[in-house]
Amino acid sequence: MSEAENGAPVTAAILVIGDEILSGRTKDKNIGYIAEYLTAIGVDLREVRVVPDEEAEIVAALNALRHRYSYVFTTGGIGPTHDDITADSVAKAFGVPIDYDPRAVALLRQRFKGSDLNEARMRMTRVPQGADLVTNKVSLAPGFWIGNVIVMAGVPTIMQAMLDEVGPKLKTGKQMLSESVRADAREGDIGSELGELARAHPDATFGSYPFFDDRTGPNTNIVIRSRDPDKLAAATGAVHDMLREVKARLKVS
Repeated sequence: MSEAENGAPVTAAILVIGDEILSGRTKDKNIGYIAEYLTAIGVDLREVRVVPDEEAEIVAALNALRHRYSYVFTTGGIGPTHDDITADSVAKAFGVPIDYDPRAVALLRQRFKGSDLNEARMRMTRVPQGADLVTNKVSLAPGFWIGNVIVMAGVPTIMQAMLDEVGPKLKTGKQMLSESVRADAREGDIGSELGELARAHPDATFGSYPFFDDRTGPNTNIVIRSRDPDKLAAATGAVHDMLREVKARLKVS
């Protein structure tokens, strides 16, 4: 879809569900992928939360996030085991019943024949009433989309397949553009000046990211972002002007 009708940014949050993430046993690989995907299509990721496999925690977080942002993407907790309770928690958050979905059952019957589609695997076909399925080409077990909440698997390859499925159906805003400038200066040398630039260019944002260069020592990358290409160009030009002034001053001192 095209840019949101009222011109307001389209926003999103990610709700990561799983004890294994909080314990450190599993390292999350989904947040960065989703963030880059959404940025590329003009959706602003504003918040990420991680909650355990506890119904009350999932429901509370989901209700807080879905009323605040255009979309909420959840990852994890829709597998075949007893602690995969995301679907039930989402149904509770929306106040709707949940049951085996014939569409989901048909999908899993393509992969699991006869007794292989056992009670555990049938858990993956339980979908809240009124939800649309989010299919994936990797495992066939679906996620679902209800209201503004998109429920996806935690396994990265399956999550990515689900995101590809829903991506073209999302409302999108004007894409955020960015430029990166190597400062060749330490972050502390340009901090005040960046603050002045931010005030002078309210339609752009300025981020400073320090790093260590083996040849030159402490250094900084400045990333300028704006949705307007002309304003981005003006802000980037102002950064170059500022850096020239700072380097001249440092050379003198």
